[in-house]
Amino acid sequence: MKPTKFLAALTAALMLGTGFAAHAQGMLADKNGMTLYTFDKDAGGVSACYDDCAVKWPPYLGKADETLGEGWTLVDRTDGTKQWAYDGKSVYLFAGDKAKGDATGDGLGDVWHVIKE
Repeated sequence: MKPTKFLAALTAALMLGTGFAAHAQGMLADKNGMTLYTFDKDAGGVSACYDDCAVKWPPYLGKADETLGEGWTLVDRTDGTKQWAYDGKSVYLFAGDKAKGDATGDGLGDVWHVIKE
């Protein structure tokens, strides 16, 4: 991610008191400090992660009236919820991460990746 784009999005999130933060390792995290991921099997702003997948990889959900800044959008899920997407890629958490800063899902199956600044 380009530094200026990241800084603009981070500033917006901090101003709103919602959104995401950055780990010291340069990875994006939700407002609780949990690492955010993308899934290579998602395409065209549509999530491919439902059922058992969504239990292990909970979608990073948002509400229609929320904003996170440049690069962040909300996409519709088939269950009627809205999921955050970053640069057009749906965003997830990983159930295997237990503490702030964990990134144990990075590289799993060669299809899950942390979002880096």
